[in-house]
Amino acid sequence: MNKILIANRGEIALRIMRSAREMGIKTVAVYSEADRTALHVLYADEAVCIGPAPSNQSYLLGEKIIEACKLTGAEAIHPGYGFLSENAAFARLVKASGLVLIGPTPEAMEIMGNKLSAKAAALKYDIPMVPGTEEAITDIEEAKIRAVEVGFPILIKAAAGGGGKGMRIVEKESDFEEQMHLAVSEATSAFGDGSVFIERYVSSPRHIEIQVLGDTHGNIVHLFERECSIQRRHQKVIEEAPSSILTEEIRQRMGACAVDVARSVNYVGAGTVEFILDENLDFFFLEMNTRLQVEHPVTEMITGLDLVKEQIKIARGEQLSYQQSDLKISGHAIELRVYAEDPENNFLPDIGVLQTYKTPKGYGVRVDDGFEQGMEIPIYYDPMIAKLITYGKNREEAIERMVRAIDEYDITGIKTTLNFGKFVMNHKAFKTGEFDTHFVGKYFNADSLKTQDDNEALMAAVFAAQSFKKQSIVTTQQNQTESVSAWRKSRTMFNS
Repeated sequence: MNKILIANRGEIALRIMRSAREMGIKTVAVYSEADRTALHVLYADEAVCIGPAPSNQSYLLGEKIIEACKLTGAEAIHPGYGFLSENAAFARLVKASGLVLIGPTPEAMEIMGNKLSAKAAALKYDIPMVPGTEEAITDIEEAKIRAVEVGFPILIKAAAGGGGKGMRIVEKESDFEEQMHLAVSEATSAFGDGSVFIERYVSSPRHIEIQVLGDTHGNIVHLFERECSIQRRHQKVIEEAPSSILTEEIRQRMGACAVDVARSVNYVGAGTVEFILDENLDFFFLEMNTRLQVEHPVTEMITGLDLVKEQIKIARGEQLSYQQSDLKISGHAIELRVYAEDPENNFLPDIGVLQTYKTPKGYGVRVDDGFEQGMEIPIYYDPMIAKLITYGKNREEAIERMVRAIDEYDITGIKTTLNFGKFVMNHKAFKTGEFDTHFVGKYFNADSLKTQDDNEALMAAVFAAQSFKKQSIVTTQQNQTESVSAWRKSRTMFNS
């Protein structure tokens, strides 16, 4: 495998290219017209334009990507995440073209790409399931009968896809019909498949996922868990590894179940088995993501493994070079997804130019990004700018380092989730580990960051008074604002 085409863009394309380069493998970038000067295009050994800006005219066109492989002589394709990464039809097209997909088989993608068929496969190994239906339901009256049997509150979920689309919580029977219609409509619109099923609603859930790796020789291991409970709109914003709540006994049981889920479809490559954990620390299988996850860096930090390199080695037919007993957790890692979003306006996406863009540095800080100062955040794609990852010898140190890194991360020109991340890091519920997937709804609102900014302004005024006590200082709003920047840069004065 001498040349790989990365069928993606932005930070994940760059992240894959760097690992490939370390392995002596040349890389090919594909790009839309909107990404002509993007960093992944400039970094790759070769680059091919595959169409206009909209993803359905470029990054989602499998045939164009195959053509780019033939044009450049690339032997394999790494799909990253999103776009075509879990598309079984694309995986078959790659195979039919005589190319290697750095990922699982089309059959595994297909089974695990549907929550109902995934459950059916996992049941062969007696994996714990949330009580509910095991088949798709379309008849409203039948669905209502089943919902009553499961017991309210219940959750209606789309069988295909994820990200909270086609999902409805129903508290009481009288609301069921309306919510069922809405769930089916949304699932049809989002995934082209209106199939839904019913589960018991877990009121205080935690989202725990297990990273797995499987080779072509039948070896499968897990790389421990990630906690992904800090979410907005059912989508992750902050992840950490390991979880602060799992006991070693539960960790081992969840890991063994994740391996069994992967084994149920003869899984090859990197995948993630997702579980829900209730208030009694009972866990239930949710689904399996058949790709590299956005949050994979936290697993890399605590295991010392490069997951992209592992994917490439597996795709080359190599055996895993370790067994489960060789794998250990070392330290703690946290990831904040730095989105171009306005947390004070319901996390709505923001667009514009990165007027200032300076990343944090120092021991235990990692930034996976795809932008530089002066670049524009395009409206056509996911609004993630970067992933900010911190590592510490324990959870407390990782949190402290994240706060420092957020303070050093300087972005102007657009709204971001940086201050939201700082709010979470400083919140008692997060620090103590006593939180669930409802964290944002319980603790965060439009005024939360205002209080945080007011506190920073006050601290900045104190800093100004200490720094310039020989001068007469008028604590106006203007000089407080000017002091914020200086105070942030001198944060160590307050930590000493």
